[in-house]
Amino acid sequence: MKVSQIMRQPIISLREEDSLEDAPRVMLEHNLRGITVVNKHGKICGFLSVSDYSAKDKVLPFSRFHAPQLFGKWIGKEGIEKIYEEARTTPVRDIMSTNVISVTEDDPVEKVIELMVRRNLNRIPVVRDGVPIGIVARYDLLRIMVREEGEPK
Repeated sequence: MKVSQIMRQPIISLREEDSLEDAPRVMLEHNLRGITVVNKHGKICGFLSVSDYSAKDKVLPFSRFHAPQLFGKWIGKEGIEKIYEEARTTPVRDIMSTNVISVTEDDPVEKVIELMVRRNLNRIPVVRDGVPIGIVARYDLLRIMVREEGEPK
């Protein structure tokens, strides 16, 4: 089975200059937990997920202590609301993951499964000549189990 048989289309993408306020609107509107980011040529240059909007535990410089950080800022007395407010106009390129793992529509489904397991990924963009054309999420793997009507048992 090929990726083209289980991938979801059409793909919804953000532009790298879209703001951190614009991105969740698109993600909420389309019920997405992750979204591809494209450059001005329409080629994939990043990936943004819901987890990018959550605080992450970071090591304090020159110490062994950990503290939460959000959008590259340490969470302190000013509070999370202030950090979110200041980040609204930040372009998604500033926080997106740039090391994007992708597959092509002609790749075997086994490659997707291997990448998901090995890299602990929940979704993988499908590209053609660097342009996103679809996406495969763990949910889409359910299609492997479903037989088409008329297919032998």
